[in-house]
Amino acid sequence: MQHIYDVAIIGGGPAGYTAALYASRAGLNTILMEKNFAGGQMALTGDIDNYPGFEKGIDGLTLGMKMQQGAERFGAKTKNTEVIAVDFSKAVKQIETASGTILSKAAILSTGASPRELGIEKERELVGKGVHYCAHCDGRFYKDKTVLVVGGGNSAASDALYLSQLAKKVYVVHRRDTLRATRVYHEPLIKAENVEFLWNSTVNGFLTDGRVVGAAIQNVHTGTVSEVACDGIFVSIGRKPATGFLQGALPLDAYGYIAADESTRTAIVGVFAAGDVRAKALRQIVTAVSDGAVAAYYAEEYLA
Repeated sequence: MQHIYDVAIIGGGPAGYTAALYASRAGLNTILMEKNFAGGQMALTGDIDNYPGFEKGIDGLTLGMKMQQGAERFGAKTKNTEVIAVDFSKAVKQIETASGTILSKAAILSTGASPRELGIEKERELVGKGVHYCAHCDGRFYKDKTVLVVGGGNSAASDALYLSQLAKKVYVVHRRDTLRATRVYHEPLIKAENVEFLWNSTVNGFLTDGRVVGAAIQNVHTGTVSEVACDGIFVSIGRKPATGFLQGALPLDAYGYIAADESTRTAIVGVFAAGDVRAKALRQIVTAVSDGAVAAYYAEEYLA
């Protein structure tokens, strides 16, 4: 007969490996599936200064590997494979992967979310060289410099407001003539003397000399293109939750995130959602780690 694990965790970011640590340390037979490498999106971050316990900071890849080693120390098993589909309709959860079927009594989903990209030439090769997707992670590099924020929703407005306290100048590029962000952001941004709005505009190119030195800005109405000099560009046009493999297996919200409350319980008994893939207000490493611990706790309670 095929082995049935106590807990199967999908996704090896900070939420997943924290859940694996807590579950395996509690004596649960635990397997974690990750298609790439330990750390998830965190592993792509060069310097992390806002995770407690590392007074000089730490790079994301190293932190991810440490989290994996910590979980495996207590017996958690890592399987490097991609999850293709799931069936949570029965007491024993069935997870189809590229290398076979995994069965478990409880499942924790921690597949995370990735930033939406602008989709223009050179974007990926300039990541970390002036192109960023997290102001709170990388804003400190731009103290007294000029930055450009792309977007008009809550994330973009929050990023622009945060960066206005660090940077000398902040340009906000938005394709409409008013922010989509909630009203609470409007007045502080308008009052900020170092924030300038480039309305009805999009970024359609990067100016570079090995790293970002500016952007080509196109007016959506006239088609006119102008150049704006800047030291960094923060893309804040939303995130994409990694939930495509679920294929209707459990409820998602309007944006594709898994609907789960602070207990991390989903609508299906025995299935939990932790980290950035869960509908939540703040997505940071510390909140993902917190979710992972909570998910493992309630998974253990469910199994008991």
